Amino acid sequence: MISKKMENMVANSSAIRAMFEEGNRLAKIYGPENVFDFSLGNPNVPAPDAVKNAINKILREEDPVVLHGYTNSNAGYEDVRQAVAESLNERFGTQFSAKNITMTVGAAGGLNVILKALINPGDEVIAFAPYFGEYRSYTDNYDGVLVEVSPNTVDFQPKLDEFERRITAKTKAVIVNSPNNPTGVVYSESTIRKMAAIMEKKQSEFGTEIYLISDEPYRELVYDGVEVPYLTKYYDNTVVGYSYSKSLSLPGERIGYLVIPDEAADSEKLIHAANVATRILGFVNAPTLQQKVVKACLNEKTDISYYDRNRKTLYNGLKELGFECIKPEGAFYLFVKSPAADEKSFCAEAKKHNILIVPGTSFACPGYVRIAYCVSYETIVNSLPKFAELAKTYHL
Repeated sequence: MISKKMENMVANSSAIRAMFEEGNRLAKIYGPENVFDFSLGNPNVPAPDAVKNAINKILREEDPVVLHGYTNSNAGYEDVRQAVAESLNERFGTQFSAKNITMTVGAAGGLNVILKALINPGDEVIAFAPYFGEYRSYTDNYDGVLVEVSPNTVDFQPKLDEFERRITAKTKAVIVNSPNNPTGVVYSESTIRKMAAIMEKKQSEFGTEIYLISDEPYRELVYDGVEVPYLTKYYDNTVVGYSYSKSLSLPGERIGYLVIPDEAADSEKLIHAANVATRILGFVNAPTLQQKVVKACLNEKTDISYYDRNRKTLYNGLKELGFECIKPEGAFYLFVKSPAADEKSFCAEAKKHNILIVPGTSFACPGYVRIAYCVSYETIVNSLPKFAELAKTYHL
């Protein structure tokens, strides 16, 4: 028999993955060109040519025994970490060094590492709905308790008044995700300043340390000149988790990093704990080849004009059809209000038109659906007549 904890996790397995698998099934029946799968945030833009060039160069020039061996530190290659730190310093005016960087197995691996390092059984982790559903599983991995702040469906900025009420003496961490999955909203600097002030006040009130964990896989995917605040500048007890899955279109390579600033409480112990957590969680170290690739490609970016065209075409098309949706500022998702009270029934109706979308309950926000527009432009264009048929079903 599997463990009781895993029984629950299996029963509540990701709806996103289930929908993606359903898309594969339908594609075999109707042909992939006739199935409009908007379920998974899997980049459709290839990695920059510099990535392939870097891989070839590294494989030619590096000692294969060293390259494919364990790193000396579980945190990763020191030269890679120093290069990442210097890049961040140049971009954001920070003062990080190699010791502040832990290379991780993507952002998901990084979140598990930092939660393992921080959470005692019963500690509370706050997340703002809508949020990436795996946050609950990651918190549960270490017997923490996820506390939800309900969604603000006007502009999807966090409800800070409710946030303040939700903080208790048991609150150990707060997770923020901006640009946000699933809404595409970027948390404003005003929001971040107010959030930081609340957390400072509550730390003083309870005599505890509350860590702000900034989950940032979509940082580079922003549009219309929108700026994404760098959170270590606003609150000392901030840890940043980053991934190259989206910025370099490398989701399957599982490479990212954590930033643990010197200003964070018990930073030396926390850095050491993160390194040990990297080992004992079974990661040992982040993929070595990809660490070297990251160093060589720090200034490379995915061409987001591709996503931007998809964003505008789909957003404008759905609005014209009568659907309600906030215009995303970043990431590659639309969060659309369901015309049916039960958004799962709306997803089921959409599937009749070979449109695959994810219910908002997967993100703790019922009544909405997520549409991932990181697909081909042809998929966007060809889906709009099907969305038109769907709109007629609900008399939009």
